[in-house]
Amino acid sequence: MIKKLIAILTLATSSVYADQTLTAQAWLVADHNGKILEGSNMSEVRSIASITKLMTAMVVLDSGQSLTEIIPKKLYNKQLTREILIDLAIVKSDNNAAQMLCDYYPGGYKSCIDAMNQKALALQMINSTFTDPTGRMHTNVSTAHDLIKLVFAASTYPLIVQASNMDAVRWNISKKKNIEFRNTNSLVGHGYKFLVSKTGFINKAGGCIVMMIDTANGIRTVVLLGSKNTKTRIPEAKLLALAY
Repeated sequence: MIKKLIAILTLATSSVYADQTLTAQAWLVADHNGKILEGSNMSEVRSIASITKLMTAMVVLDSGQSLTEIIPKKLYNKQLTREILIDLAIVKSDNNAAQMLCDYYPGGYKSCIDAMNQKALALQMINSTFTDPTGRMHTNVSTAHDLIKLVFAASTYPLIVQASNMDAVRWNISKKKNIEFRNTNSLVGHGYKFLVSKTGFINKAGGCIVMMIDTANGIRTVVLLGSKNTKTRIPEAKLLALAY
């Protein structure tokens, strides 16, 4: 199967080398209806690292809090709005931004974590548990099967879709200086249309990525967990997205 995937993708793009193989420990590809086209170890419970931040963003958006409200605590020596914190959490995978979103959630941090787990149950993510809003804790776990549901739910939030397609978060510091935080998914900004994109990495989880992307074959959702490192996860996800 791996040789077949490589052969197909080699025809589609010159950026993937012929000796590339999947290192991911669990993965799947699904179509626009969520039908699984192919996968491996899809029910294996694994740490999901910063994929967690999609759930954090969703419960914050569900809360109805003002997106233009300026959060009192500073990040990068600036007081930022809730919307910018969401952008930083999705685009840069900023742990401090995700933490602040939860700290300033109605009822505080614990209420935020409770909401994340309640949302998981509502989405029938029965093998998923969230213990912090950033994904730094290895006890944030899920399965490839469950994460399809997370991705499809995230795709219904316009702000998440918008952030998923931002190649960077940019601020103008002055007329001659600006600051830029690049998207952790290097495919963003290179001609692909994303509905959802979120990467993740901690040692326990390995390289992780979920994405819903518009391809020549239609909308494809890729869930990839336990790739060797941060350099392998994106080429592997691209290989899967374009192969089916």
